[in-house]
Amino acid sequence: ALICMGIYIFARFRNWAFSVGTVAALSIDTFAVIGFYSLLWKVMPFSMEIDQTFVAAILTIVGYSINDKVVVFDRFREVHQLYPKRELRALFNDSMNAVLARTINTGLSTILVILCILFLGGDAVRSFVFAMLIGVVVGTVTSLFIASPVAYSIMRTQQEKKQLEPKK
Repeated sequence: ALICMGIYIFARFRNWAFSVGTVAALSIDTFAVIGFYSLLWKVMPFSMEIDQTFVAAILTIVGYSINDKVVVFDRFREVHQLYPKRELRALFNDSMNAVLARTINTGLSTILVILCILFLGGDAVRSFVFAMLIGVVVGTVTSLFIASPVAYSIMRTQQEKKQLEPKK
């Protein structure tokens, strides 16, 4: 699923730096959920077995998280089209500032709903909702602090290599 998402991002944005940033962030998202599940397996007062519900939660987290990353990268593309001559760092900074409030508000409202379902829902959905809670928190953080910096780093390296090449 992660590789397919990387291909999707490459097809959408035509830049492999965004794909690498997305796959890195999505990998962290999924491994964080698996890690929390492993750490809290016997601690939580509900079933936390890795079953079809867990797989569904992981796929839902990947879908939610990819949406966050697409919004961030889409804003970068929009700012880049408006100001094509600006420095790459300023473009990423402006893009991040533009989506910061939206990403945090979306994440917090989703977390609020997930907490309501976790505490008020039945035992059948607790495992799924707990995985979603971890995934949404980590996915929101990685959208802002992993995916974009990785993409920026790769694009900056590409830009520096391009400047060092002899002109024809």
